[in-house]
Amino acid sequence: MPANDVLKDLAAEIEETARLVEGLDEQSWHTATPATGWSVADQIAHLTFIFHLAGTAASDHEGFARIAEAAAGDFDGAVNAALQQFNGFPPGQLLGRFRALGQQSVESLAAVPEGEVVPWLVNPLPPTVLAAAGIMEIFGHGQDIADALGVRREPSERLRHLVFFIFLTRDFGYLSRGLTPPSEPFRIEATAPNGEVWAYGPEDAANRITGPAEDLCLLATRRRHRDDLAVVATGEEAERWLDLAQAYRGPAGEGRAPGQFAHAH
Repeated sequence: MPANDVLKDLAAEIEETARLVEGLDEQSWHTATPATGWSVADQIAHLTFIFHLAGTAASDHEGFARIAEAAAGDFDGAVNAALQQFNGFPPGQLLGRFRALGQQSVESLAAVPEGEVVPWLVNPLPPTVLAAAGIMEIFGHGQDIADALGVRREPSERLRHLVFFIFLTRDFGYLSRGLTPPSEPFRIEATAPNGEVWAYGPEDAANRITGPAEDLCLLATRRRHRDDLAVVATGEEAERWLDLAQAYRGPAGEGRAPGQFAHAH
């Protein structure tokens, strides 16, 4: 994927999420989201930390190494510490930091010389892949915010980057549960909002996933239960994957219950 495309789309996702919350009064920032124990402010604070981390990784390798070392073995603890660091700011200041550090991360990733990778928490990543991971983060946490506020986000062609990222991270759901991923590749065919089909993987794959791109993204960020989505599996392993899908490392989390958002999208 061209670096300028994914970075431009990441910047657009950041601004769209900022606009989702910029008109809220202070009480609304404390609205509970579907993620247990997390308010709207917590969600923005978490994203601010993630973009601070990505910007530092791209621009200051030594600074990133210090942050990563402090988080080693207890990333959840580091995330919780970051929540306390950022959500202590009044809403206006937190939103300003979210926008500034988000934009800084985009600019820092854009400045990485072609062919170089960026240090990250497990393995170094190309800037385009790290930007796609940023889109995954902002899609998932932005959905939590939208759900808390009763807002419907319109899906866009920017989801293409997240669909590709889901293809790249197919194995995360297996690994988080101590399972061995299948050796055979999957085929993903996701229908874009404009009707185009985004396809990844061998055309003759025995296991394939098809359905609307937005539904696939909601599934793999665990913001909707598979029963409430129009994602279809062909093949035994693909069927199993629908219960395991997650596009992030670490614990799967609680996910969402069947019917919890049956009519929300």
